[in-house]
Formats: sequence, C-alpha cells, structure tokens
Amino acid sequence: MKRVAALAVVSMVVAVGAGLMCAQVVNQAPAAPGGRGQGGRGGGGMGAFPQHPPADPAVVARGKAVYGVNCQFCHGADARGGEGGPNLIRSEIVMNDENGEHIAPVVQNGRPDAGMPALNLTPAQISDVAAFLHSFRVNGRDASRDRPPSVLVGDPQAGQQYFQARCASCHSPTGDLKGIAAKFSDPKALQQTWLAPGGGGRGGPAANVPPVTVTVTLASGQKVQGRLLRMDDFTVTLEADGATRSFIRNGDTPKLEIHDPLEPHRQLLPVYTDKDIHNVTAYLATLK
Repeated sequence: MKRVAALAVVSMVVAVGAGLMCAQVVNQAPAAPGGRGQGGRGGGGMGAFPQHPPADPAVVARGKAVYGVNCQFCHGADARGGEGGPNLIRSEIVMNDENGEHIAPVVQNGRPDAGMPALNLTPAQISDVAAFLHSFRVNGRDASRDRPPSVLVGDPQAGQQYFQARCASCHSPTGDLKGIAAKFSDPKALQQTWLAPGGGGRGGPAANVPPVTVTVTLASGQKVQGRLLRMDDFTVTLEADGATRSFIRNGDTPKLEIHDPLEPHRQLLPVYTDKDIHNVTAYLATLK
C-alpha cells in the first residue's frame, strides 16, 4: 500500500528510505538490579530510562502501520524526531505511558499552537501505536539512531511532471516557490517542508503557513470565527478579535467548520510513494 512511510527518508524523515525503521525495535531485557538511576531519568545507561515489557508482535505491527500513515512524516520512521516533530522515544509522556492513556489526549486533541493537528484515531489504534513506540529501546547515548544518506536521489524531470500534475494548481516555481532551494542549507529540510509545511523544519526558513481557523455557528445563527486553539468532544476554544472564547459542544451543536490551509497536503501524504517524494525533492532542489 502506498503510504507516507516514504517519509522515512525525510529526517532520515519519517520516512523515506523505506527500510530505515530502526533495527533496535527489539524486546527489552530488564535492567540489572541495583543499577544506578534504575527506573528514573539520571545516568546514561539503559537503566536510567523506564522500559516497557515486550508487546504482542501483531499489536506492534498494527501500531507501526497506523504510525506510518499518521505520525511518521513529522516524528520520523524511528520515532526519534523528523525535521519538525520532536523525539517521541524520549518524551516524558511516552516514557510514562503504559497503554496509550497519556498519549491519547495529545493525539486526539492535537497541539494547534505547535502545528500538530488532532488525529481521528480510536483508543484501540492509539494503544497499538503506544505498543509500537514502547518497542524501541531507550538509552542515554541513543546509538540506535539511524540516519539516511542524501535524499537527492530522484529524477528532477519526473519530479517536475509530478509537480505539474499534483501541485501546480496551488504552487508555482516562478511564484511562491521561486528560489526555494537556495533558502535551505539541508535538502532533508527542503523535503520535509514541502511534505509537511506546518512542521517547522530546521535548516531553512520557517514556512509561512496561515493558522487553522474555525467558524462556530450558534443556535441563534450567530457566527464566531477565529484561530482554533483547542477542540475536543466537549469544548472548542478559539481566539477572535484578540479575545479567547470557548463554547460547550453537545454533539453537532454548535456547528463547527474547520478551515485548515494544510489539509490538501495531508490528503496527499498517504498517496505519495517513495519515488514520488524523491523525484519532487530533486526537482525542487533545482529551483535556485
């Protein structure tokens, strides 16, 4: 199945180098008794980090598949961070999580202020993703970090053709993308930026992406529109005219219309193949 696992090449990136998935996804042996910092955070050995018992390989495989489509493009194929998303392996939330209970609120609500969208994943899917994340060995030196070679291995001409077919309706090599390659010192950052513009990649300028906004239509017919700050099953909070406003949600009331400028990019992420990503990156790298 074509999926954004291709992104293993991006920071590594989440993707694309398709076999980049960390070789350290192995069962964790218990730390030796009496180890310094055992179960804590100090020290540099593996006993200094909380470890999780091995999960059913089938559960880990399901979690890896869900992660590959929804998370990999920002957090990396090995979950140690892409050009935008942070390292999840060393996240306090992930390390203290058992079965997805700490991860779920972040996944389902997102962090709009940090560029992370809410993801429509079920508790079972989140639990599977947690099992996948817990399957990585955590250590102080992080020797398992697997970095890929250069991402500039595609065909620029094929990338131009793909760009014209998929991207030219919104972007132009002589307009908003003019000279884009000269703005990035690292090709991986260039690749990450066009794949996930809201990720805040390193090695180049910050992407000027408009914020996610929401229009709230009250029962009276009054409409309130502003920058979306937070949304869950019970409330929606937005910033409008310099003030923060929250509304209680009861099912589909009030009516909400989400306006996400990056939605077209997110819809394409599961469509790209590794070859497409490399080709488009190679083409964009010529726009100097």
